[in-house]
Amino acid sequence: KGTDASVLTKLHKQHSGHPHFLTPKSSLNTRFGVAHFAGHVFYESSGFLEKNRDTFSGDLYDLLQSSKSSFLSSLFSKEKKLGTETRKKSPTLGAQFKSSLDLLMKTLSACQPFFVRCVKPNEFKKAGVFDRELCTRQLRYSGMMETIRIRRAGYPIRHAFSEFVSRYYMLVKGMKVSDSSSVIDRCRKILFAALGEGLWQIGKTKVFLKDEQDQKLEDTRDKMLTIRVTTIQRVWRGYRARQLFKRLKNASVIIQKAWKRFATRRRYIRMRRGFMRLQATFRMRKLTRDYRRMRQRVYGLQCHCRGFIARRDFKRRMHCIIKIQTQFRILLAKRALNNLRIKKRRRDAAERKRMEEEERLRREMEEEAARKEAERLHKEELERLERERIEEEERLKKEAEEKRQKAMENEKEAERRRTADVDDSKMVAEIFDFLPEGEQDQQRGTAPDAFKDLESGHEQALKQGASMASPPPELLKTVEEEEDLSQYQFGKFAGTYFQGTATGTHIRRQLKQPLLAGLSDMETRASLAVWICILRFMEDLPEPRYNDPQQASQEKGGEGLVRKLHNTLGRKFSKSKIAEELAAGGDGSAMTSAEEERVQELQRRLETEELSEKEKKKIRKHIAGMTLKRKNKIIQDVAAELKKDSENVDMKDPTANIPLLQRPTSNLEKLHFIIGHGILRSELRDEIYCQICKQLTDNPSKASHARGWILLSLCVGCFNPTAKFLKYLRNFIMDGPPGYAPYCAERLRRTVGNGTRLQPPSWLELQATKSKKQLMLPITFMDGNSKTLLADSATTAQELCEQLTSKLSLKDSFGFSLYIALFDKVSSLGSGGDHVMDAISQCEQYAKEMGAPERSAPWRLFFRKEIFSPWHDPRMDATGTNLTYMQIVRGIKFGEYRCDRNEELAAIAAQQYYVEYGADLDNAKMATILQNCIPDSALQVAGASVEKWTTLASQLFKKSYFVQEKANAQCVKEDVVMFAKAKWPLLFSRFFEAHRFSGPTLPTNDVIIAVNWTGVYIVDNQEHVLLECSFPELSSVSSSRTGKSQGQSFSLTTVKGDEYTFTSTSGEDIRELVTFFLEGLRKRSKFVVAMLDYTSPGEGSSFLSFKRGDLICLEGDDDGETVMNSGWCAGMCQRTQQQGDFPAECVYILPTVTKPSPEVLALFQDQSSEAQEKIISSREEDGENEGAVGEGMYTLEKYATEFFRPPPKKSLSRSLSKSSIRRKDSNVPWGFTREPIKQALLNRVAVQEEMNSKAQNAFACLMKYMGDYPTKLRGRAALELLDAVFEHPLQHDILRDEVYCQILKQLTHNRLKASEEKGWEVLWLATGLFACSSTLLKEVQQFIRSRRDSQPIAADCLVRLQKTLRNGQRKYPPHLVEMEAIQHKTTQIFHKVYFPDDGSQAFEVDSGTRAKDFCANIANKLKLKTSEGFSIFVKIADKVISVPEGDFFFDFVRHLTEWLKRARPQQKDGQPTNLTYQVFFMRKLWTNAVAGQDPQADTIFHYHQELPKYLRGYHRTNKEDCMALSALVYRVKFGDDKTKFQHIPEMLRELVPMDMMRLQSPEDWKKGIVNAFNKHAARSVQDAKIAFLKYVSRWPTFGSAFFDVKQSSAPSFPENVVIAINKNGVNLINPKTKELLATHSFTQISNWSSGNDYFHITIGDLRQGTKLLCATNLGYKMDDLLTSYISLMLMTMSRKQKGGSAQAPSQPGAAAKAKPAASSVRNAGKPSARNAGRPGRR
Repeated sequence: KGTDASVLTKLHKQHSGHPHFLTPKSSLNTRFGVAHFAGHVFYESSGFLEKNRDTFSGDLYDLLQSSKSSFLSSLFSKEKKLGTETRKKSPTLGAQFKSSLDLLMKTLSACQPFFVRCVKPNEFKKAGVFDRELCTRQLRYSGMMETIRIRRAGYPIRHAFSEFVSRYYMLVKGMKVSDSSSVIDRCRKILFAALGEGLWQIGKTKVFLKDEQDQKLEDTRDKMLTIRVTTIQRVWRGYRARQLFKRLKNASVIIQKAWKRFATRRRYIRMRRGFMRLQATFRMRKLTRDYRRMRQRVYGLQCHCRGFIARRDFKRRMHCIIKIQTQFRILLAKRALNNLRIKKRRRDAAERKRMEEEERLRREMEEEAARKEAERLHKEELERLERERIEEEERLKKEAEEKRQKAMENEKEAERRRTADVDDSKMVAEIFDFLPEGEQDQQRGTAPDAFKDLESGHEQALKQGASMASPPPELLKTVEEEEDLSQYQFGKFAGTYFQGTATGTHIRRQLKQPLLAGLSDMETRASLAVWICILRFMEDLPEPRYNDPQQASQEKGGEGLVRKLHNTLGRKFSKSKIAEELAAGGDGSAMTSAEEERVQELQRRLETEELSEKEKKKIRKHIAGMTLKRKNKIIQDVAAELKKDSENVDMKDPTANIPLLQRPTSNLEKLHFIIGHGILRSELRDEIYCQICKQLTDNPSKASHARGWILLSLCVGCFNPTAKFLKYLRNFIMDGPPGYAPYCAERLRRTVGNGTRLQPPSWLELQATKSKKQLMLPITFMDGNSKTLLADSATTAQELCEQLTSKLSLKDSFGFSLYIALFDKVSSLGSGGDHVMDAISQCEQYAKEMGAPERSAPWRLFFRKEIFSPWHDPRMDATGTNLTYMQIVRGIKFGEYRCDRNEELAAIAAQQYYVEYGADLDNAKMATILQNCIPDSALQVAGASVEKWTTLASQLFKKSYFVQEKANAQCVKEDVVMFAKAKWPLLFSRFFEAHRFSGPTLPTNDVIIAVNWTGVYIVDNQEHVLLECSFPELSSVSSSRTGKSQGQSFSLTTVKGDEYTFTSTSGEDIRELVTFFLEGLRKRSKFVVAMLDYTSPGEGSSFLSFKRGDLICLEGDDDGETVMNSGWCAGMCQRTQQQGDFPAECVYILPTVTKPSPEVLALFQDQSSEAQEKIISSREEDGENEGAVGEGMYTLEKYATEFFRPPPKKSLSRSLSKSSIRRKDSNVPWGFTREPIKQALLNRVAVQEEMNSKAQNAFACLMKYMGDYPTKLRGRAALELLDAVFEHPLQHDILRDEVYCQILKQLTHNRLKASEEKGWEVLWLATGLFACSSTLLKEVQQFIRSRRDSQPIAADCLVRLQKTLRNGQRKYPPHLVEMEAIQHKTTQIFHKVYFPDDGSQAFEVDSGTRAKDFCANIANKLKLKTSEGFSIFVKIADKVISVPEGDFFFDFVRHLTEWLKRARPQQKDGQPTNLTYQVFFMRKLWTNAVAGQDPQADTIFHYHQELPKYLRGYHRTNKEDCMALSALVYRVKFGDDKTKFQHIPEMLRELVPMDMMRLQSPEDWKKGIVNAFNKHAARSVQDAKIAFLKYVSRWPTFGSAFFDVKQSSAPSFPENVVIAINKNGVNLINPKTKELLATHSFTQISNWSSGNDYFHITIGDLRQGTKLLCATNLGYKMDDLLTSYISLMLMTMSRKQKGGSAQAPSQPGAAAKAKPAASSVRNAGKPSARNAGRPGRR
């Protein structure tokens, strides 16, 4: 069998002596050569046989088979078995060559070539690479030179007679194409007329011409055609102008007619309006006259009527007066009669006494003496009686006078209070008279026993007070930007909403109905009662007299409304009443009989003296634990009492049935009555505020006005108005007194922000309000430290927790909550929106019930760890871990956390010892630790002495890992925290009271919900766990969103399908906490369970098959959040151990961070179909709530019905799951889908096979980028997907609408948030690249507008789309910078631009920014006078390329980057080359650069661009110029600093040109530079730069770009020359002498080309001009600069010419210049030999 080596050996052997056979020098070389005519050609023998192996022709095979010779027919018997089909698949080499030639001939026949020669550009088969020597050699060997020479010697141009006449007949005047004369004669006439006698010949059938004759004929023909075309155009334009004139004339007539009609109609309307006004005036005057006449008559009638009524009233009054006088006189007569009767009785009595005395005296003495003595005594008695009568009358007169004086004084005092200025301090003291005098009492009783060890820190915080306190951020916030509330006047509100005749001003009487309408009967009664209370509080209504002793005793003995509401400040409790009060319902519900007996028994034992103090203390603690519950003291039984009293209000007399309003009340009682109604009845809040504002409007009494503002300030701190009245109230407060307006406005803002209080103001708040001090709340930590924070009435637990988190620098604040402790009971306030002052108010109430005053209520606030998150990591927050550790250690000591085994206690003690003292063991210190760590109950157990505990703890200490490994103490604390988290999950729980409403039966309906990091526990009052649900067992939780004061229902749904419904006041809090844990676990979970069976589309695919109930572990960076936000994920099925991608809608995310147990997985495998449907439906509902299309969202439904292709009847993949069948929008062609499309969306695209395929590919890449189809996006792969989406639409207009429709389709009904965000990113990029058609444009704009509220970048998409319509479309896909910008959610791109002075600045650039706009923006920011001549340069790798003015900036950078990537090989690891670029802004063209004209441009650009040219020695200069310029350069560098003079010799290269340094010594240079420097001592750095430029601008080479080249075409010039391109043209300079060799203006340049290592330029005519051939690697720069100068020159010329149409230039060579310049600009964008060394430019 022959091989390549054997063939090579045979060739050497047979042909080694042949002169045309070339043998290699080495025997190891596998090549051989043949000396052809065109040159030596070497052939590679490797693979030679395989390349030249030929297939046996089928015809020859058939011929041999038909031979009669058996030998010949049997030669190919094996091939016969293969069959004809197999043999036909292998064509012979001859057939292949023939087909190739046929294809070439077809291609040639389709064109019209003049001459065809195939030239091989290089030996490497690479595009854009030309080997000059190889091409020249091929042209020479192929005979091209001889052919050209022969061609030029003969007649290369030949025309047939008929063709010649038909083409040039117009050159002879009057000649036609068809004429009677012969064709030859006509040809001869044409030739004589056009060429005269010349070198042309007429043959038998053709005309023979030279090239120049043919060119002359063509030029003459063009001129003749131009003249005739101009004539035709002139005639046609005249005709068109006349037609246009006629149309304009007709149109003007129509316009005039319409205008005249309009003007006449307008004049008529004005006239009619004037007559109507005249009529109205006349009628008005007539009506006025009639009205006045009628009014006079009415006045007369009123006078008579009023006179009659006055006389009648007078008669009635007189009759009444007479009656009154009669009655009064009767009364006086009766009184006189009574006096007479009394006098008579006295006289009769005196007479009887006299007679008796006389009778007695007669018996004792003589009759006459007796009579006289009796008479004397009788007279004395009468005198005494008279004297008593006179004294009684004087007493009565005196009392009457005193009453009159007192009434006058009271009236004067009332008038003085109404008119005199009010002292705020006295007024506040009068209102808060129920509070004790003096400062706020800081001693709030003793701390609870369980927290006495932390009391030192609490006392220290109280002593330090405000020094440690810092106001909360909420108190420091200024009021938000004030909106204009001038239109929200209270008077306007009153006039609009007040019912009846009620006004918005002050009155002093009772209301007959509420101010606002829409209140129920009960609310109406309550509002009238509140109105009376407000009047009395403001002293606009006097207090009632309280004279009913029986009612007073009932009021004093019973529990009235105010006492039920808030009035615990004045109550007195004895010890014997504690149990009665507690049994009466401490929490608003009655106790059971067993509880009452238990309380009574405990109270009895408490009152006896037979118990020890310790036992009494224990009993008190037990009573407190049984009775103290978190309750609202006005929400339950008080609310019922309030409702009862409100229903009993009499509409005629609101005070009739309310005991409170029938007696005098204190200010506190009135406050509690008013604020209590505002808290309880949300419907009355606006009514209460309106009543207060009404009484404050136009209130003449200053005292009443001040009391009203105090009442308003207290109300706005407790409850807020509705949204309807909020702005009116804010405006009313803003217009209030300076002392109250800011205070009330801030309190209202805080109350509106944090919600209405549930409790009335506490004693602490009232005391702070009275003393005008802020609330200071000391908060204690579990490590004994405390901090004092400032608060107000609206402060919530969340705000205090945030302040503490900020002060302590907690990184993980979740689970830390506020606790409030009172006596021996601790209650959690949480870290939510509960008001802190509500809890303090409750504590004060309970303290009062226990017999302690409110100011001494021993409540304490603590900051503790309440609950752990399932993903809690103690390493993330050292501060939080320390606090939790101290809480755990302290809790173990006091029995809060209990250990089952002694070893656990000893281990914790060992860990605490290590934290305190390190690894050195000391038994004494260990004993101390045990005393502080082990509970007293464990230490006092029999047989458990301290020594034994010390021994056990020491043993565990020595064996512990932290001692052996010398671990960090912080790690030990973290272990203790993790131990407590796992050991006591129920103790680190949030507890909520609830009542089972429905669901599976539980042992009791009144339960406690405990939520912790392991799940949800349902326990009873004895802490027995009734139900335990771990988070993987819960599928959903929901609640009814109602107010917190009423019961809220919430439901827990398990995986089994069980649904438990509970009612609780904290239902919403429970739902939020459980949802937070479930969502957090789902986001972090790495485990999902299959809800549906799924089979991969085909074998060998990357998709994963699984069955329902299979556990799938997510791989890589995928987690639960990835599953929720994307359509596809990758994982491994635990049952099959297979890996692959799977759809996210088929799986359920298990809320767990650890691998679920088999029991949990069994729940999913055994669950019913109903339970499975519930889980799927709940998940879809969540998705719909997050991403569903809302009302008003526009879709492409209407557009799709007209332009989309009809949807397929059935899709197999849509049967993936039951949920997809239920989904309404799964089959709509304009809605979101997770399946790649089988055809393009638009009909016009789907019918074209190639475009249809590209549309499908674009949609697949769009789905991969959005995450709707499995792919591995890593690094720059996302940019590749975007390139695939936008590449074809940029090339084909028909695909632009298709891509827009695809993007909008994936954004419609997209329930995946991450996918939707990615889709908006693509839409944002698309709007900056290209626009859609006008038909689709309206749909796209309406689609985006409908989503402006929900999508932040929608508005920017509209702006970009309009800009793209205005500026045109891009040519390349988006750049990496654009993609990264939108991925970082920023729509502004700031690009750093560098300047020649080493400065830089960031400028905004967008997708539609062109280089010209970029330059103008930079020039504007830098305050340059003009941007003309400046250009943007991009430096990438080792190339610096100018950006053309008309190019989009990102298009050019993208194209340049891609070109360099293709030109450079990839890295060794296969990764693409990462090319970074820099953007520079410099002057490129120096046509209008004048030194000193623009100082900003001179100092930043011109100086720093010209200085390097000067130092490199490109300019021709002398020593004097160099010294002057070097002095200026020195001044620019160092200013006026002369200390650097001594270093001038060392820095001479930075001051003097290189070629001038050797002319003299460094010291001489130094002297010359110093002298030149001293001549201009007053110049600044900027002046030095401008002076340098003015000096250099005098040289002809100023503003030149210099290029060192090697020329080979001009023998008279040196081989190495310097080409300087400037505004004068192309200059050739001798590099040694700096002599200007030649200058070629731009008008003389006819053509130029460049490559990797050359630059060629043609001066003069293309045929006879001079060529300058240069070798340089900067040819692309020279080409670009020359193109820019010529383009600028052409543009300047076109501006000067009128009408924009340029005539033929008169300068010689201008025509030759214009055409090549345009040609060069046009060819610059083509990768040809002209610009093979650089990327294409547009």
